[in-house]
Amino acid sequence: MSAAEILRPLVGATLGDDATVRVRCWDGSGYGPPDAPVQVVFRTRRALRRLLWAPNELGFARAYVSGDVDLEGDVFTGLAELDRLADPARGPGIVVDGRTRAAVVGAALRLGVVGPPPRPPAEEARLAGRRHTRRRDSRAVTHHYDVGNDFYELVLGPSLTYSCAYFADGPAGSPSLEAAQLAKCDLVARKLGLAGGTRVLDVGCGWGTFAIHAASTYGARVVGVTLSTAQAASARRRAREAGVADRVEIRVQDYRDVTDGPFDAIASIGMAEHVGLRALSDYGRHLHALLRPRGRLLNHAIARRPGPPDEPSRTSFIERYVFPDGELEPLGTMVAALEDAGLEVRDVESLREHYALTLRAWVANLEGRWDEAVALTGPGRARVWRLYMAGSALAFEANRLGVNQVLAVRPDIRGLSGVPRTRGALLGG
Repeated sequence: MSAAEILRPLVGATLGDDATVRVRCWDGSGYGPPDAPVQVVFRTRRALRRLLWAPNELGFARAYVSGDVDLEGDVFTGLAELDRLADPARGPGIVVDGRTRAAVVGAALRLGVVGPPPRPPAEEARLAGRRHTRRRDSRAVTHHYDVGNDFYELVLGPSLTYSCAYFADGPAGSPSLEAAQLAKCDLVARKLGLAGGTRVLDVGCGWGTFAIHAASTYGARVVGVTLSTAQAASARRRAREAGVADRVEIRVQDYRDVTDGPFDAIASIGMAEHVGLRALSDYGRHLHALLRPRGRLLNHAIARRPGPPDEPSRTSFIERYVFPDGELEPLGTMVAALEDAGLEVRDVESLREHYALTLRAWVANLEGRWDEAVALTGPGRARVWRLYMAGSALAFEANRLGVNQVLAVRPDIRGLSGVPRTRGALLGG
């Protein structure tokens, strides 16, 4: 009896007999239409054992990252189909309920896969200690960011900008991803009202792209802080090469340890997702304290849909492999935290569709230079990124995730903000 015949009653509980999916097994057997656009490949018996021990999103992720399971064909189509067919509460995996439990046991015995759980892939993060302490936050950032600047440049492109681009003139490719990332930096700079001599704090400065743009284009003096030593080294080098090292200071420093305000403006681009709900009010108060009166804050952050806060999931692929301890909050929660800190919110702009385009461009970069990516960081890490970025693009397109720029100001003692009355004037129109 072939592996496919044994697996069919088991995996069929999730994949069914849908015409868009074909399952292939390690012994060459399979079922489903041979020309199906989605090909799920069980490369080893260990793949089934991973799914038996974690019949949910985490088990599927472990099997995929380790190479025990593969998705062949267009990754976006594959993930969209698996998401459509999966158990909504568990994600891709095996639906183990009363109807299928006997099939699970029988298939496992006949295939010889019964045994202890396989060791998780090395790419899986396991952090210890209380969430969002300085020490644990540093380790979480290191897990995600210190995987090699060359790998990030391959994925992100020459701009080395790890946040949503701004495709003002059309879809990805027109303008280019590089131009769209610089357009995003310029959009932030204009909202902050940057000019010659403006003192700016760039919270979570990454590889320094915004800091360099603010200094080279607007003459601003920028302090950038990051917890990643690899990012900091790259940002300093890039500032020197751009001729703005005298106006850009890059520190390996927690934003909570910045005490040398006041600043005229603060940019926080793609950093607030690491703060956590419990610390969000402190985040707002600390940035408020670092701003001079009439100083502006631009908070650019991913948001989840409204509803009760999610508890950290032990079976979440994103939590274990991508952003350990990352927490997304609804837009309203972020706005409330900034206002509770004493800031006045003046402008909110959604860039949701722009992030979907950005992620698709990053996936194209990764897949176009796959062998180089694997050589730089290993097959497991490359697979993590492919799965994470493609899945995230689909989430933004389906409005399961959003991303917003919130412009806030610290009013002066008379309540004045200094912010123009219209968006056109704000953006220099």
